[in-house]
Amino acid sequence: MTEFSDNSSASSETITFAERLATSDAFISLFQEGMGLVEETAGYLDGIGREESKDLERPASLAYATESMRLTTRLMQLASWLLLQRAVNDGEMTLDQASQEKNKVKLERLNTARHPGSWDELPQTLRDLIDRSVRLQERVQHLDSVLYNPQNNKADPAASNPVADQLGQLAAAFGSGAGRL
Repeated sequence: MTEFSDNSSASSETITFAERLATSDAFISLFQEGMGLVEETAGYLDGIGREESKDLERPASLAYATESMRLTTRLMQLASWLLLQRAVNDGEMTLDQASQEKNKVKLERLNTARHPGSWDELPQTLRDLIDRSVRLQERVQHLDSVLYNPQNNKADPAASNPVADQLGQLAAAFGSGAGRL
């Protein structure tokens, strides 16, 4: 894991890259995007989406109901995670407290049925909202793993280096003549 030393303070506390990322403008942007998507989705499902769903055939109507529930659940879980992380960033909670609370948040992927028949019959706006929510979920899951499972992000010193392996193989194949190329 990449770490940065904060030389501006008297302490020699090390700040991890993940901690810096979680409090950066990138997180603020992610937070705003997530909350904006929640609002946009709620507006769509309570307005135009409700009207669009009335015009669907029975199988597509069932798919609409299922996918809108999955979308809503996904966004509520993401909003919960984002709010927890913002509380940590604002000093309202410690990372340990948030870690305990976030166990109630389920970030695993909710499957979206993209079968050609039912998926293609869903309104385009709903499909776009679903796609955007899945991309947001992937980004949040990645940040979550970096923040709360730091052992997953440490480089394994015993792991092989593919470039070094290739150079070693070239040196072995060409022997001492490799330097004369």
